[in-house]
Amino acid sequence: MNKHIVSAICGCLFFVSGFSQDKNIEQLLNEIEQNNTELKGYQSFIESQQLENRSNNNLPDPQLSGFYLPFGDNRTGDYTEYQLSQSFEFPTVYAARGKWNESKSQQLASAYANKRQEVLLKAKNTLLELAYLQKQKTVEAERKTQSKQVFDQIQKLFDTEQVGILDLNKAKIAWIQEQFAVEQIETEIQILLSKLKTLNGGNEISGISTGLALPIEVGAEESLWQEKLSNDPLLQELKAIETSSLQKVKLEKNKVLPNVALGYNYQGVSGSHYSGFYGGVSIPLWNSKNKVKAAEANYEYQQSNTQVISTSLYTQFQETYNRYELMLKKYNEYQTTMGNLESEDLLFKAYMLGEYSFMDYYVELQFYRNASDKMLQMEKELQLLQAQLLKHQL
Repeated sequence: MNKHIVSAICGCLFFVSGFSQDKNIEQLLNEIEQNNTELKGYQSFIESQQLENRSNNNLPDPQLSGFYLPFGDNRTGDYTEYQLSQSFEFPTVYAARGKWNESKSQQLASAYANKRQEVLLKAKNTLLELAYLQKQKTVEAERKTQSKQVFDQIQKLFDTEQVGILDLNKAKIAWIQEQFAVEQIETEIQILLSKLKTLNGGNEISGISTGLALPIEVGAEESLWQEKLSNDPLLQELKAIETSSLQKVKLEKNKVLPNVALGYNYQGVSGSHYSGFYGGVSIPLWNSKNKVKAAEANYEYQQSNTQVISTSLYTQFQETYNRYELMLKKYNEYQTTMGNLESEDLLFKAYMLGEYSFMDYYVELQFYRNASDKMLQMEKELQLLQAQLLKHQL
């Protein structure tokens, strides 16, 4: 049995290139990306923000004002005046705000890419957990069958008074434990399937299998970090925020320039009238005070924040990579040691031939089962660490 466990594990390490005959993991993640309600909602939010940003760069509405003054001691007739005017900021402000809106659109796109990555990483980790549980279920089902065979044999020996009630009870408890282990795994599988259904927008996911084909290496530490710097959405979002804050400085500098108003004015009384063009400029004394300084201070903060977060991410990356390296080393040692063993099968045969008592057999069996379980657990942890290291590739 141990041979079957090891052979199943040896073909299953790292970046998933095929998750089943019908659907590989990339296809499953693509399906989740298309159906995920959180991502759909975030796309609508981004669209609303982009429209709102563009609307902030519109001209103010034209203004029509008028006067009709029939009252008072006037000998020349009623006085009438109306004026149609259009006010606007200095033309360079609109160009600067347009560039600022473009930078904010890039920031929103990076934020969506980061959200998308979080959702897909959660989905990938869930799929890896599910594959691990399905393999573990196969192992436990075989152990359950073997425990039942042992119990049946002990029952026959007990019936012929060759063993006592204590051995019978121990064999029965061992069988019950294996039954519980299978049932517990089945429950955990259903929980993970429910989580995947939620991630997939309430749709069932089919085509999931334990057939993973995963290469071992993830690349050298420094080259992997450089790749992450170029492609990681969180780092790109930080750069986009920094660019947006710089464009905000340029916008505030342009807004120091005066606003302009142009229009047409008509004034008339008793058949006589005057008409012509209207023009005006604002005097930028109060409205723009300290806004440029505030924008510059925010830009300096964003530069510092980008550096701090990048340094923190690199530290986390190093910790994850070091854990991965250590885990991979230990996994290879386990694989080398246990690769050609058939300890559980040999123990079972020896027990059936009467070479071991039940207690001796059970103690020896637990040792090898624990080692096999540890190896399977290490495989899962390696896959999860690798998924974290290659998160930027999602």
